[in-house]
Amino acid sequence: MLAMTLEQARTPLRAVERAPPEPGPGQVLIRVRACGVCRTDLHVVDGELTDPKLPLVPGHEIVGNVEAVGSGVERLRVGERIGVPWLGWTCGTCEFCRSGRENLCDRARFTGYQIDGGYAEYAVADERFCFVIPAEFGDREAAPLMCAGLIGYRALRMAGDARRLGFYGFGAAAHIAVQVARHRGQSVFAFTKPGDTKGQDFARSLGAAWAGGSNEMPPEPLDAALIFAPVGALVPAALAATAKGGTVVCAGIHMSDIPRFPYRLLWQERIIRSVANLTRRDGEEFLAIAPRAKVRTTTVPFPLGQANEALTQLREGRFEGAAVLLP
Repeated sequence: MLAMTLEQARTPLRAVERAPPEPGPGQVLIRVRACGVCRTDLHVVDGELTDPKLPLVPGHEIVGNVEAVGSGVERLRVGERIGVPWLGWTCGTCEFCRSGRENLCDRARFTGYQIDGGYAEYAVADERFCFVIPAEFGDREAAPLMCAGLIGYRALRMAGDARRLGFYGFGAAAHIAVQVARHRGQSVFAFTKPGDTKGQDFARSLGAAWAGGSNEMPPEPLDAALIFAPVGALVPAALAATAKGGTVVCAGIHMSDIPRFPYRLLWQERIIRSVANLTRRDGEEFLAIAPRAKVRTTTVPFPLGQANEALTQLREGRFEGAAVLLP
C-alpha cells in the first residue's frame, strides 16, 4: 500500500510503499476511502505536538470499509463502512474512563499521533473506537465529521444552553457546528480574520446571523464564544464580547499563549474552559443529530499523494471547509 509518512517533525511527508498492517486482537483492518486533513495534523507535522511516534502515518478523520477483523471483534463486520476519530484507545479502568470522561484518560492513545492513521490506503483501529457512518453521508463528506464535526459538537456541549454563540475562526469545525447550532435554534455570530470578506460570506451562507472580523464587536453580547482558531489573543477578545455569566470555550488541542488581560474581562462570573479530545458518547450523539440537522460538509479533495500540498493550503488558509485525501 501507499502511505504518506512523517519521519521527522517539520519535514514534508514521504510517500512510502509498505505492506498493509494486520489487525490484532480487538482491531479491524480498514480500506481507507477518505481521510480528512485536520489542523491537528498540522500541529503534529509542524512539531507543535511533541510526542508523536515516528515514523508516523498521520490522519484521524478516517472513513472506509472493514476489510478484515482480528480475534475478539464482535461489533463490526467485514464490508461495514465505519469512521475512525482522534481518540483511538483508552485503558477503560482509570477514574476518568470509569466516570465517563475517557477523553481525559492518562494512558489514552490517539489516531495519527501514537497510532498510525489514515494518510494511507489501509489502516487498523480498535473496534471500540469506530463509528458506523450514517448512509446520508458519502465517504468524502463524512471524513470531516470524525474530528471537525465531533470537536465542534463537544464545544457546543461545553457552551451549555447559550442562545447567542460566537464562533472565532470559521474553518472546518465551525462550518459544521454552525449547522448543528442553527438546527437547535441558536444564533451564531461568526468572527474571521479581519478583512476576510470571503470567509464572512461563507459563514452567512451557512446560517450565521452576523459575520465580521475578530477585531470587531458583535451587534449584541454573546452568551458563549467558541474559539476554533489556535490563537491565544482571541481569548480576551471573546471575553470582551461575552455577556455576564457567559462562557468562552477553547476548542483546539493547541493554542498560542494567551496574552495578559485585565481582570474586568473575566469578572461577573465569566468562564474560560477548554475542550480536550472527545468521548464515544460525543460521537454517538453527533452522528445521530447530523442527519437530522441536514449537515453538509464543504470539502476540497486531494489525491493521497498530494498530502503535503493539502497541508500547505490548510496552513495558508487557502480553502473553505475541509480538505480530504482520497486514496
